[in-house]
Amino acid sequence: MDLFRTKSITALKEEMGKHALRRSLGAWDVVLMGIGVIIGTGIFVLTGVAAAKYAGPGIMLSFVFSSLACVFVCLAYSELASTIPAAGSAYTYTYTAAGEFIAWLVGWNLVLEYSVGASAVAGGWSAYLVGILKSGGIELPRAITAVPHDGGIVNLPAVLIVAFITLLLVRGVKESAAANRVLVAVKLGAIFLFLLLAGPKVDVTNWTPFLPYGVSGISAGAAIIFFAYLGVDSLATSAEETRNPQRDMPLGIILSLIICTVLYVGVSAVLTGVVPFAELNTAEPVTYALRKIGYNFGSAVIGVGAISGLTTVCLVMIYAQTRAFFAMSRDGLIPEWLCKVHPKYGTPHIITIIVGITVALISGFTPIGLVAEMCNIGTLFAFVVATTCVIILRKTQPDLERPFRCPAVWVVVPLAVLSCLYIMFSLPAATWIRFIAWSVLGTIIYAFYGSRSSRLNRNAVPASTV
Repeated sequence: MDLFRTKSITALKEEMGKHALRRSLGAWDVVLMGIGVIIGTGIFVLTGVAAAKYAGPGIMLSFVFSSLACVFVCLAYSELASTIPAAGSAYTYTYTAAGEFIAWLVGWNLVLEYSVGASAVAGGWSAYLVGILKSGGIELPRAITAVPHDGGIVNLPAVLIVAFITLLLVRGVKESAAANRVLVAVKLGAIFLFLLLAGPKVDVTNWTPFLPYGVSGISAGAAIIFFAYLGVDSLATSAEETRNPQRDMPLGIILSLIICTVLYVGVSAVLTGVVPFAELNTAEPVTYALRKIGYNFGSAVIGVGAISGLTTVCLVMIYAQTRAFFAMSRDGLIPEWLCKVHPKYGTPHIITIIVGITVALISGFTPIGLVAEMCNIGTLFAFVVATTCVIILRKTQPDLERPFRCPAVWVVVPLAVLSCLYIMFSLPAATWIRFIAWSVLGTIIYAFYGSRSSRLNRNAVPASTV
C-alpha cells in the first residue's frame, strides 16, 4: 500500500473534464461568498467579549494582528487555487503534493469544519428566529424548537433552513450565489446602520487606557478573534465553478479578507468608543451599545442582521462540504456514484442531498455544543497541511504554471504554519483528544475502504509528477 502516492495535475484536469461542474462564478461572487462565511455572529458577539476580557480598546489592533496571520494563509491558498483550480480545496492540494493518506486525513477533518459547523450555525439560526418571533408576541412550542436532549422533539426551524439551503444548492451554484448576494446585502446593511447610528456617539475618552491588559492583551485577543476567519478556506472549494479561477480566486480570497477586516475593526472601534470596554462582556454587545445610546430598536436590527449572517455562513459551509466530498468521490476514496452531476442543474446533486439530510439530522436532533468545538482544530489542521503544500510543490514541480505566486514564499508559508500551530496548541486538551479519536476513525475507514477503492490504486498509478 503506497500511502503517499500523489495525483498528477494532468490527471486531475482530465477527470475535471469527465465530471465537469458548471463555471458560473465571477470574482465578485467569490468576494461575497467570503463576506458571507467570515462575517457571522462573530461581529455581533465576539468583538465585545474579546474587548472586555482580553484587549480592551486595543481589540482594534487584535483584529489587524489576527488578519495578518490569516493573510499568510490566504496568500498560500491563492497560489494553490490559481495553480490547481479544482474542487476540494485543501484536500485536492494535499493529494497532488503530499500524498493520498494525508489528503484523506485533511478531507476527513474538513467534515468537522463544514458539516458539524453548518449544523451548529443552523442551531444558532433557529435560536435567533425563535427570539425574534418571541419579541413580536409569537412563541413557538419548545417541542419543535429544541433537540430531545434539551427537552424538545426536534429543532424544526434548524431542519427547515438546512432543507431550504440544500434545495438552493441542488438547483445550481448561480442561484445560490444570487441568494447569498441578497443575504450579504441585508447583513451589511445592519452593520452599516449600527455604524451610522453609533459612530457619531463615539467618546474618545472610552479608548483610555487603550491597552488595559498590556501588549500581551493584543495577541491574546487575536488568538480568540482568529476563529472569525476560519471559513476563508471554503472559498477555495469554488475554484472549479469560477469562470476565470486564475484571476478570480486570488482576487476574491484576498479582497474578501480585506473587506471583512475593515468591518471588524470599524465595529470594534465604535463599540469601545460608545461603551466602556468592561461593560461589553455580553452575548449582545452591539444591541447593548445601541440601547446605551438610546436606540431601543437595536435588537430588531441585530436580529435581522444575525439571521442573514447565519444563513450565508450555513450556505457556504454546506456548499464547501459538498465540493470536498465531490472531489473525494471523484478520486474513489468514497463511492464514485456520489459525484454524479445533474444533467440540468450542473451540480453534484446526490452528495448535496446526502450532506443536507445529514446536517439537518444533526442540527434537528443532536446537542452539538461539544462537537462543534472540534470545527476549529479540524480547520487549522487543514491550514497547516495545505500551506505546507505550497513549499512542496515549489520544490517538486517548479515548472508548474502559477498565475498567482505567493510573495516571499519562504517567509509567508512558515509564518502561516506557525500561526496556525500556535492557535492549535492553545486549544483545550479535550478538543485534542476528540480530534485524535476522529482522525483514528478516519484512518480505519481509509485502511478498509479508501486505500483499496482509490482510483490510483485500481489503476496502479504510481506517485507521479506533471
